[in-house]
Amino acid sequence: MAPPPEQKAPVGRYTGTRVPRVEDARLLTGAGTYVDDVVRPGMLHACFVRSPVARARFGAVDVSRALRLPGVHAVLTAHDLNPGVHEQWYSLNGRDDPDTPRPPLAEDEVRFVGDPVAMVVADDRYIAEDAAELVVVDYEPLPPVVDYAVALQSPESVHASHPGNLVGQLAGRPMADLGPVFDNAPHVVSRTLHQQAHGPVPLETRGIVAEWTAAPGEMTVWASSQAPHEVRSFCARLLAVDENRVRVVVRDTGGGFGQKVMPQREEMCVMLAAVRLPAALKWIEDRQEHLLAAGQARHEHGEVRMAFDDDGRILAATLDHVQDAGAYPTPSPVRSGIAVGLLFPGPYRIPEGTFSSRFVFSNTSGRVAYRGPWQFESMAREVVLDAAARRLGIDPVELRRRNMLRHEDLPTVNCHGMPYDHITPYETFEQALEMLDYPAFRREQEHARAEGRLLGVGTCTYVEPTAGATPFHSTEGATIRVEPSGKVSVHVAGGSCGNSLETTVVQLTADALGAAIEDVGTVQGDTAVTPFGGGTGGSRSGSMTAGAVAETAAGLRARILAIAAHRLEVSVDDVEFVRSRATVKGRPEHGLTLAEIADIAYFQVHALPPDLPAGLEASGRYRTPHPMIWANATHVCTCEVDPRTGAVKLLRYIVSEDCGPMINPSVVEGQIYGGTVQGIGGALYEHLAHDDDGNPLATTFMDYLLPTATEVPVIELGHVETHGPGPGGHKGVGEGGAIGSAPAVVNAVADALAPFGAEITRLPLTPATVVGLLERSGAVAV
Repeated sequence: MAPPPEQKAPVGRYTGTRVPRVEDARLLTGAGTYVDDVVRPGMLHACFVRSPVARARFGAVDVSRALRLPGVHAVLTAHDLNPGVHEQWYSLNGRDDPDTPRPPLAEDEVRFVGDPVAMVVADDRYIAEDAAELVVVDYEPLPPVVDYAVALQSPESVHASHPGNLVGQLAGRPMADLGPVFDNAPHVVSRTLHQQAHGPVPLETRGIVAEWTAAPGEMTVWASSQAPHEVRSFCARLLAVDENRVRVVVRDTGGGFGQKVMPQREEMCVMLAAVRLPAALKWIEDRQEHLLAAGQARHEHGEVRMAFDDDGRILAATLDHVQDAGAYPTPSPVRSGIAVGLLFPGPYRIPEGTFSSRFVFSNTSGRVAYRGPWQFESMAREVVLDAAARRLGIDPVELRRRNMLRHEDLPTVNCHGMPYDHITPYETFEQALEMLDYPAFRREQEHARAEGRLLGVGTCTYVEPTAGATPFHSTEGATIRVEPSGKVSVHVAGGSCGNSLETTVVQLTADALGAAIEDVGTVQGDTAVTPFGGGTGGSRSGSMTAGAVAETAAGLRARILAIAAHRLEVSVDDVEFVRSRATVKGRPEHGLTLAEIADIAYFQVHALPPDLPAGLEASGRYRTPHPMIWANATHVCTCEVDPRTGAVKLLRYIVSEDCGPMINPSVVEGQIYGGTVQGIGGALYEHLAHDDDGNPLATTFMDYLLPTATEVPVIELGHVETHGPGPGGHKGVGEGGAIGSAPAVVNAVADALAPFGAEITRLPLTPATVVGLLERSGAVAV
């Protein structure tokens, strides 16, 4: 997956080129600062006492032995911490949005294995862990609700406040309205597909340091987070502290993938405890804790029905969708879950359709966001399209060609009212197939089958909403300051969590101002000095930071040109400003450097043009006028399945992406690579499995399998470029790889097994699962 050779930026133009990542020197030499690198004077450490059972009542928690252990400062229970909660709502949902119960520490009842019951505070983590083992909790086991799929019929309730275990539900038009269409359709294909629980599993687990300074009543938080300003707002609400008394610092974050957008219960506990302690408090999650309690995603199923005419054109489609929310979803899954139904039509002409989505509590760890939280819409739609093609006797590529939106169809709205424009699904589809040489693969597949080898090909084409999808994500700010030395600092809210905002923001700023890129640096992730912003999530950062930088730089550049024109005694129209130097058109030897212009702005204010303010600093805020900016892509995967072992070997993997003009092709490609590998893991390997009693079966990387470089083929990339409606035409790219990859892999395996009539209904496609499919189809002896 090596990127193409590095390109040099043309003079005065950096956006669109492979500028080397500015953060690499720090990260590759081990000089990054992650939250566990933060050390404060007298700092204390936290460890949680966690429930060993999925559901039980408990009474008093005996902490006496733990408190006697030297080095232990406190053992805190719900009685100590939970009354300190003032408000605990997330900005994404808003104050009045109904949310699910979320006590910092379990009260009276534990609801999943790993539920935090008490928090030990000690001199170091080792002592805290020893003390945690001395805490005595008497559990009275209760019947757990482990299988979300039957939770709605269970007499047991995960939360007494939600009898029947329904978190919430949303639906389009009644399913019965489409009855006549399905009744009269020549062909109806129906499948129920189950996707397993798996999680974001970032390289860096969750972590937080909180330090309370009592005299001024100020809280400083160092966090591993995608959204420092959300952590700040949440902390202020939680503790009833003025927001300007809370500072959140996010330096380097080793991945988040949605899981680290919002503080969860453990972070709440650390914040609440910090105000009671004489020193800073640190909690760093270990990997077993992470797999136990950091949250799960993707656990859902849906019944898909599609009606077709005799030519294979879609007449109608429905999705009856049920999603596992776990015990403590963060945030409430209803708001994000509705996207599954709304986006289910994807990039196809589906004249009529509807959906129903239900979100269900279970006694497992809570649902969290994961890169493309609505990914099931693509999984369900694309897998059923392949099943329909086999049923109708049409090649799955041809079936898609007959139904896919094309340029002449745009703008349009899907059958649920979602407006589509500036997308190219058909173009990416054809480009990816051409890169594969689809007819040649089908010939190779035919020869392989004659030799007893099982080859398959699968595709997935999707559209995804990026910037502007929610009010929370619709605005972003920037502050740009030209220092007296002529160097440029750009402040934005984001942070270093693997998406290279440090590099792309520098590129955008250098171009917007006309500065040399080596003169530009960025400050991110510190709420004390950066403008408010929504953080990274929802594939929003490229478009929104481009807007914020453009909005801010325009006025600042005008001031730079005005100062230069005044000193050079020419009109502003006669000034060119490129690579941090202002010159007079036609007389390049006659000019000023940005350092000289800054010197005038700060130290020779008497020489400034009349009415021009001193200094060179500006703040601006971009607000997208677009309800949604769409990106799209096609994934194509080929594989070989060993019928004896069930092993799946990926042969080729191709992605054709349209995210608009690329700010940095290397960054775009890195995002696609990473997301694609995550989707491959979800299709073939990863599974947060539980037994019937709710005990997790994968709490180490010996059991929770992740794809490595050995399992992942070279990922081949193609690009189709259409301008989106936002600044610079840039669209989002962060989540797409994870949305399109798993369905493409599943379809490739299904295609390999097609001669035996095996239909995939459950994931992941482990060797045992594949062998089971072949056995049930009679392809191999049981």
